[in-house]
Amino acid sequence: MEIRIPSQIPLFPIQSRLQNSTKHLLFPSSSSSSCYYLNRVSISIRATTFRTLRPACINPANEGIINDIDVQSGSSSSIPQNLDGGDFSSIWGQVKEIVRFAGPATGLWVCGPLMSLIDTAVIGQGSSLELAALGPGTVVCDYLSYVFMFLSIATSNMVATALARKDRNLVQHQISMLLFIAFICGLGMLFFTKFMGAQMIAAFTGPKNLHMAPAANTYVQIRGFAWPALLVGMVAQSASLGMKDSWGPLKALVVASVVNGFGDILLCTVLGYGIAGAAWATMVSQVIAAFMMIDNLNRTGFSAFSVSVPSPNELLQIFELAAPVFITMISKIAFYSLLTYFGTSMGTTTIAAHQVMIGVFCMCTVWGEPLSQTAQSFMPEFIYGVHRNLMKARMLLRSLLIIGACTGLVLGTIGTSVPWFLPYAFTSDHAVVGEMHKVLLPYFLALIVTPSTHSLEGTLLAGRDLRFLSISMSGCFIFGGLLLLLMSSMGFGLSSCWWALVGFQWARFSLASMRLSSPHGMLYSEKFNQHEIKRLKAA
Repeated sequence: MEIRIPSQIPLFPIQSRLQNSTKHLLFPSSSSSSCYYLNRVSISIRATTFRTLRPACINPANEGIINDIDVQSGSSSSIPQNLDGGDFSSIWGQVKEIVRFAGPATGLWVCGPLMSLIDTAVIGQGSSLELAALGPGTVVCDYLSYVFMFLSIATSNMVATALARKDRNLVQHQISMLLFIAFICGLGMLFFTKFMGAQMIAAFTGPKNLHMAPAANTYVQIRGFAWPALLVGMVAQSASLGMKDSWGPLKALVVASVVNGFGDILLCTVLGYGIAGAAWATMVSQVIAAFMMIDNLNRTGFSAFSVSVPSPNELLQIFELAAPVFITMISKIAFYSLLTYFGTSMGTTTIAAHQVMIGVFCMCTVWGEPLSQTAQSFMPEFIYGVHRNLMKARMLLRSLLIIGACTGLVLGTIGTSVPWFLPYAFTSDHAVVGEMHKVLLPYFLALIVTPSTHSLEGTLLAGRDLRFLSISMSGCFIFGGLLLLLMSSMGFGLSSCWWALVGFQWARFSLASMRLSSPHGMLYSEKFNQHEIKRLKAA
């Protein structure tokens, strides 16, 4: 199952004195934001003595206001930094600091795909037909949730910005407004699923696979009851993350994962409800998570139950902030949906194998997401901050790519070993296992490059090169779709889906790396995005 949902610290080896400094906490997923209000900094550089520099969030009444808005959520953490020049020892120290920062955030990314993997494993033990039906069912339920990622992005950015300005009334207004939008969108999706879910499933499965449509529709209809809670919980989580609180959302997601796992075992394995039991378990876990997110938000002193209807200008502001990322997410959703569509057209056994492989793939890829989050949290200070230093930005990206390459090799090895040596943990059907083993090579090649791709795309987000990112992602979708169509027409079967995914992932990596290594790009040219720098300094 595709992941649900599925996001600035000066890294200088200096001894600093920050006036009125307080710890500045950061957050991820999928969509985070941070605002930096830096006071005048008195810095003395010594050749022999270096201290760790902690982030500071200073009263906005002071001078030197830099209002940096990230696009992906990051995790709460106070990160000391030890960075030196360009030698290997300093890079290694930087790598350790990045790992220390990104590690705690991983739990927020793992919970979602872990629940999906539990669903896949439990259902696969009971019925290959229901396992196949899980494919189109999750496309309707989970992939559509990505359409509303703009709510998460807008919430984390707007809340963090208002908090940095010490304007609690504005924070409350924005939370109330975005929760209202989320609730209305959730109600709309509930009714859309109720009246159009069966037609969407039938269109997706096609006339040759109508036998799996009833099971898929049952899954979609039950999951549909959670739409309002899902979107409201998404906004409440992003609001907490905008306040630099990641522990509250993490606790909610851990509880939801436990509830989902226990519910799957009880309803599917013990009581024999099959795919319907998995849907009920997931729906209940999402509702519980939403209420815990709301309770956590209320504990911070803001009301999650007040209502504020947004004005047309406020709606336009949200749209302008999230539109490029919206296009990027839509391209990803469309491509993964296309993979499932082509897999579904190949029969029950093939789509069942694809569902298992994509579930394990998504479970592995989220371990690279904190690298994107780290880039979005650390890079803006080097690109737009008062201590703008493109050499340090390039050094940070190099460290992220080193970690990404190592992570990719580890994930590729472990992720390939699971379906290779433990396929019967997901299904007892020998035919399904045979189909799984046919795609292990492209599966490995697609997986190893993913963490490095996250690092590059996180840097593009941090540098606000959103126009290029959205255009390049659209181009990758077209390229991957054409490759999929060509290979499928040549009779490559399920392998065509996974080789197309290889092309999609490596195209993303290649385009992002070429953009960032360009002498006219954000990491080399002092003139890149000058209008953005002037706008931030004038804030």
